[in-house]
Amino acid sequence: MKILILSHRVPFPQNGGYAIVVTNTIKGLVNEGHDVSLVALNAKRNSHESNLPDEDLMGKINYRAYDIDTTVTILGVALNLFKKTSFNIDRYYDPEFETLLLREVRTNNYDIIQFEGLFVSLYMPAVRKASKARLIYRAHNLENQIWWRLSQQKIDPFKKSYLRMHARRIKNYERLRLDMFDAITVFTRQDKETLLEYGIKVPIEILPVGLRLEKYKPDISKTEFPSLFFLGSLDWLPNREGMEWFLESFIGDITSGDLPVKLYVAGNDIPERFDDYEALGKIFIQGEVDDALEFVNSKSIMIVPLLSSGGMRVKIVEGMAMQKCIISTSLGAEGINFTDRHDIMIANNRDEFYDAIQQCIRDEEFCIQLGKNARLLAEKEHDINVVIKNLVTFYQNCCK
Repeated sequence: MKILILSHRVPFPQNGGYAIVVTNTIKGLVNEGHDVSLVALNAKRNSHESNLPDEDLMGKINYRAYDIDTTVTILGVALNLFKKTSFNIDRYYDPEFETLLLREVRTNNYDIIQFEGLFVSLYMPAVRKASKARLIYRAHNLENQIWWRLSQQKIDPFKKSYLRMHARRIKNYERLRLDMFDAITVFTRQDKETLLEYGIKVPIEILPVGLRLEKYKPDISKTEFPSLFFLGSLDWLPNREGMEWFLESFIGDITSGDLPVKLYVAGNDIPERFDDYEALGKIFIQGEVDDALEFVNSKSIMIVPLLSSGGMRVKIVEGMAMQKCIISTSLGAEGINFTDRHDIMIANNRDEFYDAIQQCIRDEEFCIQLGKNARLLAEKEHDINVVIKNLVTFYQNCCK
């Protein structure tokens, strides 16, 4: 099949969940013998040369990136108050990019055009007119849920009202736009049920996050026990607010010794204010790491304190593949077919996190066994080879 992947960010390097999913999909489709093109918006205006895929993949796909300015200004936010749409989506629209995209789809006879998330769905109506391809939408998250859940965390009535307004606007947009696609894929049963509740009529397929499991080679001999760690992009608001909550909740316990364990925080775009949480010999704010899997392997207990989100957390699936003991909120582990205290430990408030951490740091054998069970679950349900075969079957059914 001839397939175009349309992405709102350059998925290279694979330093976040979105990039990992998009790149693994492209590699999987190429390995199955399909003709794949990637067109990506480059919202951060990074150098294209530093954002190229590996040479082997470059020789197998057609790749174009287009710089776009998605900067949020105070004036832009203020003007958006008088519109019916959300600035968070509108800022990804660029008429020049749309012109280039239309030229791309008119000159190539694509069978499938896959829109990776809500931000590129802005271009769907124009693409629909210019191409006979089947248009597939992949829901990485239900964006309105993120904004609604963020509003639930706010005490300030203005902030709460503002976030709820955007949640409503995005929900209205999702209801209208998603039903215009030929089909939708989601990562979780919960997301499919929610879309059906919205009244979406097009086919919806559940396809979980897939990993190239041969890349994930845990080595317990190199793991510091006990140790807590978080790995994720902190420019994503749910991650940032979750980690701020965790640090504010446990900084005293970790530094005073009530929880005799070190905490390591790593990821992209960590705000400078997080440096204030550093505590000599106790809490380490490391920023971006050179080798994410080496970092994960070197620590024993992954924490995922997500309070607002949706979809499936790729970092949790990676943690499972690396045989990690994982403590997550129910929301963070949403969509993963886990058994609490067998594959993952679930903690939804401070007391539950405290008790889970205490158990894990006191019982190394329990921690190791939990990680082994998690790896088996990843092998059973998150093998990219299986996921891609199911995705291709879904494409073929859409083209009938």
